[in-house]
This record gives sequence, structure tokens and C-alpha cells, in this order.
Amino acid sequence: MTQVTDRGLMVPTAQGRSSVLATCVLRGVMAAGLGLGALAVLVTVVWISSPYPDSGPGGALRAAASLWLLAHGAHLVRPDTLSGVPAPVGVVPLLLVGLPVWLAHRAARDVPAYGDGQEYGDGGEGGEGDGAEEDDDESVVLPPPWTAFAAVTGGYLAVGAAAVLYASDGPLPAAPLSAALHLLLVASGAVAAGLWTAYGRPRAALPHWVPGAVGRVLVGRHVHTAVRAGSAGTAVLLAGGALLAGTALMWHIGTAQDTFLRLAEDWPGRLAVVLLALALVPNAAVWAAAYGLGPGFLLGAGAVATPLGVTGTPAVPHFPLLSALPEEPRGSWATWSVAVLPVAAGVAVGWWTARRARDGEEVWRPGETALAALYGAVVCGAALALLSALSGGPLGTARLAVLGPVWWRTGAAALGWTAGVGVPAALVLRWWWGRVPAEPEAPETAPGVPSAVPDGLPVRAAVSEGREPVGRGRSWSRVVRWRRSTDGVRWWARPAWWRRPAGGARGWARLAWWRRRPGGGGEGVERGAYEPYDFLPTGAGAWHDSGAREARWAALREASGGLMPEIAPGAGGAGERDAGEDAGAGPP
Repeated sequence: MTQVTDRGLMVPTAQGRSSVLATCVLRGVMAAGLGLGALAVLVTVVWISSPYPDSGPGGALRAAASLWLLAHGAHLVRPDTLSGVPAPVGVVPLLLVGLPVWLAHRAARDVPAYGDGQEYGDGGEGGEGDGAEEDDDESVVLPPPWTAFAAVTGGYLAVGAAAVLYASDGPLPAAPLSAALHLLLVASGAVAAGLWTAYGRPRAALPHWVPGAVGRVLVGRHVHTAVRAGSAGTAVLLAGGALLAGTALMWHIGTAQDTFLRLAEDWPGRLAVVLLALALVPNAAVWAAAYGLGPGFLLGAGAVATPLGVTGTPAVPHFPLLSALPEEPRGSWATWSVAVLPVAAGVAVGWWTARRARDGEEVWRPGETALAALYGAVVCGAALALLSALSGGPLGTARLAVLGPVWWRTGAAALGWTAGVGVPAALVLRWWWGRVPAEPEAPETAPGVPSAVPDGLPVRAAVSEGREPVGRGRSWSRVVRWRRSTDGVRWWARPAWWRRPAGGARGWARLAWWRRRPGGGGEGVERGAYEPYDFLPTGAGAWHDSGAREARWAALREASGGLMPEIAPGAGGAGERDAGEDAGAGPP
């Protein structure tokens, strides 16, 4: 598969290139076939368990092919209608979209390489040796990116074209133009993402028309923070939307149960309805998130559901999830309270941005923090716009031609809410987390001289027991004492009036609204404050036993590095020192 040149390089031969390209095509075919086969098994199980099937096994397999095409976003056509006019079916169950996207991504991520015959993992271009990697003394060379992209995508689209032709004779054929467009978009996007991972996630260069200042910002540290902050805001919106949809469904549980029982009378049919409802749960979360953002969603031509009320006459089919839709023409406090959802999303964007602004190697300026929060709002708005476009679609003609949220309204509302709340929240949190001064450091001492604070009792221990740092002077006692961890972000508090007194038992402390802190300019040292020699032993017989006294003194002298006297006070010449020891070095 490879050939060694005069310079010692491993050059792939024509046979090696053809073998790798064939493997890439096979990976694309397998990815599409696995997704199609999984849905075929599910549909076949439902068909077998049905006591009165409408068609044979061929009809069930064609229905599975149509469902697989619908998972890519293709519009299906329902020819058998009461009016005789074919009706489109374009509402895509978002839970089914993840299967083909994940399979195509995996097929491209594990693209094979020349040389060792093994699959390529992480690394590649951007590493050492011009994209080559040494493995068992054999050179590993990836195929050209565009070649691998064309091979994997071509194999996937070949199976897609066969599925379109096979489903054309089924109960729900796919529109050819819509199927071709959506298959190409989904397959190319997933394969491109997989190849980007396989080639080591290289950072693409910006176009030349991007200004230098903006380019430095876009490729700098703000991008990662913006993606994480925008993802956090999107997650809050979707989680809140799912909670809102579940609450509304429980509120209308009686209507939903009646609709469920009317749709199917046997258990196989009810199983199919349950599976379809589970596949549409992400759609319900997106619809509820759009409802909480304000624009709401369409319930047919001329009918819109918003927190302010429902305008027009809704035209929706009978389905358990649709039983939770609002019906009141005017909103109430219960519908207006959904404004908490976008506010929480904006706070999440601001919190993630402020955390990165204070938790990095250097503290960001307020302008940088606001810009990163604005980028996070843009990411959140783009994500909600994309999800809104995927979650809706037509379910028929005339009044059923439009259902779901309008993508540009939902995206603009998400951008406005998260930017309007997230940017001020990021700035406020950045200021609040940086308002407490740094922890006081221990005074520097000369080499060999022990510190005034032993290792077992750091400076922070004085603060945790109710004593203030040294050198602050007068101040008002706070109701709550705040403490900051080492990273300067996470906090915890306790009441200032609850502490451990000098006796050791926990109890109520005195109210000290005005007091003088230690070292603040005069007497008034608080009772129980830390002293440098608090660690010395006390008691009736601690220093009267000569043997114990000498042993303790020897241990203390060894811990001090030889700076303390060799003989303890009162034991044969108090304060005597070694013959060669300077009298001015160390404590008496």
C-alpha cells in the first residue's frame, strides 16, 4: 500500500489509495444502512404485533424507509386524503435526527489511513511531521480531506437515493427534491464534523476581509467562552421548556388520556402512539421554549399561541402531546410567569462568562467580559433559531400548512433576552466576585527564622473563627461573613453572630456592632485572638517535671532550627546558649 522513496518517506501507491477510498465509501454505506436497519426493525416489530395490518411486510419496510428519510428532514407526501389532494408531512421528530447524524459522524471520524492498515484516531494534520504519525515503525498518512469527504458522503447518499426510490411505492413517499436537499445537508454536515475531528480539529484561517481587530477577537479566548455560555443558555431554555410542557400536559392529563385512547384501541397501536410521542418530546420542549421567550408558536394558519393569549382559531390534529396546548384567548399570571425562563437563560450566559473572566490566567476587562457575553447570546439565538426551524413544519394543506415556532422570531427573541440579561449579569458578577480583597499573606521573614504563624494554623483560620485579618482598623461588623475559595469564584457564608467562643462550646456570640480590630491602631485586641506562642503547653504539671520539660524544650528547639536556647528556663542557667551561638539570634 506504501512505497519507500530515496528520502525515506512512505508514499502511498495507487493500490493503497484505492483501498482507502473504497473503505471510506463502505463506511458511508454502513452508516446509512445501520440507521435504516434500526428503524426497519422497530417498524417491523410494530407491524408483526398488530392484529390487523394494513399491508404486507413490503409496506412496513417502505414505511421504515420513509421514516428514515423524515429523520433527515425530508417532507413526506400522504396521497390518501379525504379531499383527494396530497397532504405534506414535514414535522420532523427531533429524537430521530440524532441517529443518522451520529452514525455519519462516526463513519467520518474513524477514517482509515495509509501505512499501518489501522484506523486513525486523534491527531493528524497540525501535529509533527506534516500529518504523518509513527506507529510501530510505519508511517501513517491520512488521505486528502476533500477525497475522504467525497467518498464517505457519496456512500451515504447512494443508500439515501436507493431509499427514496424504494419508498416511492409506499404509503408515505418522500418528495424527491426535498429528500435530495436534506440528505445532502445532513450527510455533508455530519461528515465534515467527523473529518474535522479526525484531522486533529485544525483551526481554519479567517477570510482576508475580516478586519484584524475583529479577527483577533474571534479566534481568541472569547470563542470558547461564548460557545460554552451560549450552550448553557440553550440548555436552560430547553430544560425549562421541557418542564413547562410536562407541567401543561399534567394539567390537561384527562384530555390527553381521552385522545390517547381514541387514537388506538389495541395495544400495538397504543405502543406506536407512545413511541411517536417519545420521539416528539424534544419538539415539545422547543415549542415551550419559544412560548416562554414570547413569540410563541403557530397553531395553523392565522392562529398563534403566546403568553398574552391565543389569537385565531387553532387547527391541530388529535394527539396526546397537543392536548397540552393553551386555549385561553387572554393570558393570566400563570402564563406570564414563563418570563422567568428567558431570564434564567440570560443569567446562565452571564454566569458562565463572568466565571471565565475571573477564573482565567488574567482578569478580563469589563469590555471583554461584555463582548464575550454578547457572543454567548448570539450562539444561544442561533441555536434556538435552528431548533425552531427543525421542530416545526406542515401536517397538511390550508390551515395545517404551518405548525410550530417561527425560526427567525424565536432566534431574535433568544438573542434579545440573553443579551439584555446576560451582559449586565456578567458585568455585575464580575464586579461582585472581585470586590472582596485578596487574602492577607503572612509577613516575610529572614531565611532560617520561623514564621509567626505555625503550619498547623494558617491565616485563614483566624477569619473562619470570627476574627478579622490584621491591619484593617475600624469597620462595621457584617451580618454575614463571606469567604472566598482559592480560585476566587465559589463562595460560602455563615452568620457572623454564630461562632465558637474561647471556651470551645458553640453558642451565641455578643453583638459587636463597633469594635477595634487587631493591629488597627491601638489597644482593643479581641479576646481569644491568636498569639504566636499559643501552641506552647499549659497546665499544672506541664513545666515542673524536669524530664518532660527538657524533652519538650528539645523538641521545640529542633523545630525552630536551633534558634531557641539549648537549656530550658529554670533548668540550670535559664536562658543559657551554646558557646558558638549568637545571643541576638532567636528568642530568649
